[in-house]
Amino acid sequence: MGVMSMRICLSHLQLWQIPRPKIHLRKSRSSPGLYASPSITEYRSSCFCSQQAQAAARGVLQNKPMVKEIESVGAFQKLPMVMPSVDILSSALKKAKRVSATKGISNIAKRERNKAAKQLDALMKELAVPLRDYVANFPNRKCLHPYERSLTELTLGDGNYEKVLKNVDALRKKVVSAGKEHASLCAKSLSKREAEERLSEGLQRLEEVFNREGKAVDDLLNIAKTLRAMPVVDLETPTLCLVGAPNVGKSSLVRVISTGKPEVCNYPFTTRGILMGHINLGYQNFQITDTPGLLQRCDEDRNNLEKLTLAVLTHLPTAILFVHDLSGECGTSPSDQFTIYKEIKERFSDHIWLDVVSKCDLLQTSPVAYVTEDEDSEHLEMASYRKMGPDGAIRVSVMNEEGLNELKDRVYQMLVGQMDRIKSRSNEDNAEVAT
Repeated sequence: MGVMSMRICLSHLQLWQIPRPKIHLRKSRSSPGLYASPSITEYRSSCFCSQQAQAAARGVLQNKPMVKEIESVGAFQKLPMVMPSVDILSSALKKAKRVSATKGISNIAKRERNKAAKQLDALMKELAVPLRDYVANFPNRKCLHPYERSLTELTLGDGNYEKVLKNVDALRKKVVSAGKEHASLCAKSLSKREAEERLSEGLQRLEEVFNREGKAVDDLLNIAKTLRAMPVVDLETPTLCLVGAPNVGKSSLVRVISTGKPEVCNYPFTTRGILMGHINLGYQNFQITDTPGLLQRCDEDRNNLEKLTLAVLTHLPTAILFVHDLSGECGTSPSDQFTIYKEIKERFSDHIWLDVVSKCDLLQTSPVAYVTEDEDSEHLEMASYRKMGPDGAIRVSVMNEEGLNELKDRVYQMLVGQMDRIKSRSNEDNAEVAT
């Protein structure tokens, strides 16, 4: 078939023509050998085509498949190790003072100013390079998984993470500026004595700058320690999240059914962060997390501990074990717990859910039903809640081990269901990427 005939056929089939790109062989820094890089060419299509088709074709030409990027957790465990500012300065001074003049310089003045300039340049680099690496290797908060992004904001304070990194970079810039300035002065010295004096001034100036603003490095060190201490969550492993008001017995249940050992005390907000444990049931490993208690109030009035709980439920694929305490011992009335429960149940209705009434050994056989005279459905529901908790709730007691075996069986069923959900979502994501 001739060239003209081929073009006519392609036109009738409404196929747009892609010109043959010019191929250049270049060396790759990331991998050995050569790779082909198409040049950018302008061409005209023989027929109209959609913008989506053009974008897809450009993606093929540039070897950039249009694949959806899947966010994951674990950035906190990859943070670089940060040295204390005093150690950075001490090490830098020692290395700089070991620098000698370039060999072959016979003139004493030239040799001394060469040595002075090289020592100041070495000190500047020994101080600036670690700071540059810290700023480059700490992740941008916007690129973190939403769960880790929330942890960063709630544990460090809004904007503090970025502020500290900005301060570290500002210190780096001041070190570089001062180092270059004084190294230049040393290079212009006319005598050995002048070179020594300017070297001393330069060393003192750099040391003063680093001592004065080195707190930024120590702040970054504390941030790294705090973030590394955050519990590691595997998104592919089913997770059970215990939720409820403060002091309702969540931590006690975590200790009973998992390897987690949270603090258990009789006062509100015992749990001051996200605590992670593991459950081994049916030869399978699952995760369990204890969260700070929730109070009856709007989101704007919640403290950071409560917001941590909401962040876990919002950003992690969890099954919810909601714990209720109807004994009155926890400090939150059953009425307030009922309101919290209704709000959370409505907000996270898509989660696998199980209700547990804890401390049932403290419950009276015939609790008082505080119900009004009218027969409002909400009041009747409240009265029923005060007596037995939500419909279908398991009554348990850590003290006499009542209901614990049933609880473990139900938890296992929940987590198996959660695993099925995770696999289903993973298959959907893979199918989406494939298409």
